[in-house]
Amino acid sequence: MGDDQAETKIIGVTGATGAVGGRVATRLARTRASQHLIVRDINRAPEFQGASASMASYEDAAAFGRAARGVDTLFLVSAPESPDRVAAHISAIDAAVAAGVSRIVYLSFLAAAPDATFTFARDHFHTESYIRATGADYTFLRPSLYLDLMPSWLDGTGALRGPAGHGSVAWVARDDIADVAAAVLTGGGEHDGRIYDVTGPEAVTLGRTVERLSGLTGKTLRYIPETWEEALAARRRSGAPEWALEGWASSYAAIATGELDVVSETVSDLTGHPPQSIEGFLRKNPSAFAHVPV
Repeated sequence: MGDDQAETKIIGVTGATGAVGGRVATRLARTRASQHLIVRDINRAPEFQGASASMASYEDAAAFGRAARGVDTLFLVSAPESPDRVAAHISAIDAAVAAGVSRIVYLSFLAAAPDATFTFARDHFHTESYIRATGADYTFLRPSLYLDLMPSWLDGTGALRGPAGHGSVAWVARDDIADVAAAVLTGGGEHDGRIYDVTGPEAVTLGRTVERLSGLTGKTLRYIPETWEEALAARRRSGAPEWALEGWASSYAAIATGELDVVSETVSDLTGHPPQSIEGFLRKNPSAFAHVPV
C-alpha cells in the first residue's frame, strides 16, 4: 500500500469469497469505499475497482497481520464451525489489532451467550468478549437463522425434521445482513459499541413456515418434530463428529426454548427498506425448493 492509500480509511473485508462477505464487498464497491479483501484463496478473490486483496487465514497470525496492515475498520466474518473456531478468531483479532486495526465489526449470532442452547452461539459470545477486551472499537451484528439456507433444512421428501417444538424464528435473508453490514461499515463512529440483532420481519414456527411455503410452491412440505435423542440418532448415520451433530440439533433446540423468538427493526432502521419476507425470498429465488418433488 502506498502513502496515499494509507491516508484513506480502508475497510478490511474477510470472507469475501463467501455468501455474506462477498455480498458485503459488492455493496462497498457500489459506494466506492476503499476496501481490502482478506481471503484464504487469492485466486478466488473478487475484483472490484479500487479494491486490493491479500491471502491469509485466521490461524496464520503473521500473514493475517500483514494483510490487515493499513486497514482501519475490519469486517470479521466468523470462521467455519470447528472445535478450534474461537482460537482461530483470537489469532486473527490479535494480529489485526497489532497491525493497527482500530475498529472491528464482527458477524456474530442472535442470542450469543456463554450458556446459549445453540452451541455455536457460545463461540460467538466468547469472540465478542475477546474483541471487547482488546480495547478496539466494535460493533456486533447478531443475525437470526439464514432464510437462504432454510430450503436445505428440508429433505428430498419435503420434510423438515428437528427438535424445534412450537418455538418461532425470524428467518433473515443474507442480502439484508449484507445491507446492514455495509451501512455499519460506512457509517462511522455512530455504531461503535452497538449490538444489533438482525432479523426478518416476523417470527414464525417451523410448522407455519412450511405451511406458507407449501401454499406458495404447490408442494407438500411438512414439519416433523423430533426429540433431542431422535435428532442426534438420525444424523449419526452421516458419520459427522459429535460436536457437529450437537451444533446442528441445538440450532433447532434454540428455537424451541424461545431464544430465537426475536424480531428487530435493525434492517429497516439501518438500510431504509424492510427485511425480506418468506414470500419475498421465494419470489427472488423461485428454484429454492427444486430438490423437493411436487
